[in-house]
Amino acid sequence: MSRIHQFWKRTVAVVNRIAIWSDRHLPRGVRAGLGVLAMAGGVVGFLPVLGFWMLPLGVVLIALDIPPFRRGVLKWLERQQSG
Repeated sequence: MSRIHQFWKRTVAVVNRIAIWSDRHLPRGVRAGLGVLAMAGGVVGFLPVLGFWMLPLGVVLIALDIPPFRRGVLKWLERQQSG
């Protein structure tokens, strides 16, 4: 398995765990705010702590608050975990 594929699998696993936790424990506005912050952190992904992994996390957190996208994002995460 290539290093990029391994990195992607780990990123999806982290995004999935955070998305499930935030869906159960955080209110709508807080999730969206954290999503925006995560995307902003992902833009400076070349820094050590912040990383490009934050971009998909931000998109998922924001999409959880938008009903038409919510179902699609949850299905996508499920497919990524099983595949």
